[in-house]
Amino acid sequence: MKQLKTLFIAIVMFFGAQVASAQTKVGHIDVSALMTTMPAMKAAETQLTKLRDGYDAEYKKLVAEYQTKRAQYEKEAPTAGDVLNETRSQEMQDFGSRIQKYQDDASKSLQDKSVELQKPLMEKAQAAIQKVARAKGIQYVLDSTVGSGVLLADGTDLLADVKKELGF
Repeated sequence: MKQLKTLFIAIVMFFGAQVASAQTKVGHIDVSALMTTMPAMKAAETQLTKLRDGYDAEYKKLVAEYQTKRAQYEKEAPTAGDVLNETRSQEMQDFGSRIQKYQDDASKSLQDKSVELQKPLMEKAQAAIQKVARAKGIQYVLDSTVGSGVLLADGTDLLADVKKELGF
């Protein structure tokens, strides 16, 4: 009797889980593909490239100046006095530190600008994803970008509908 009761409970739980899972709709979207195809994202990338090119040009200029001074100081080192060589050595160390600080600051500036440009686009995409999912009665949306942890994405793909919602 006890085994029959346990079997009955197991059957009820199995069918209850089937009914519950049948009512839950899950969709997926490759957020990375969506973001890279957004026209506004292409404009943001162009802006970042222009900024990066400006930083690169200035960095190359600083490195060229450093190399020129270093070559000059190395050439004059045998005839210069110890005090002058020590001063020049300190100057070159300071110059190297300045170049490294410039590179760090430029990198941080680029990263901040990237976040500044991408945040509103991501918010817009997220709002469109939510709107489309709700219109289709989907309760859960998974990011199916490669490497995101989704192993199988056979459910409803929202990418085309979200692109349509965003107007591209």
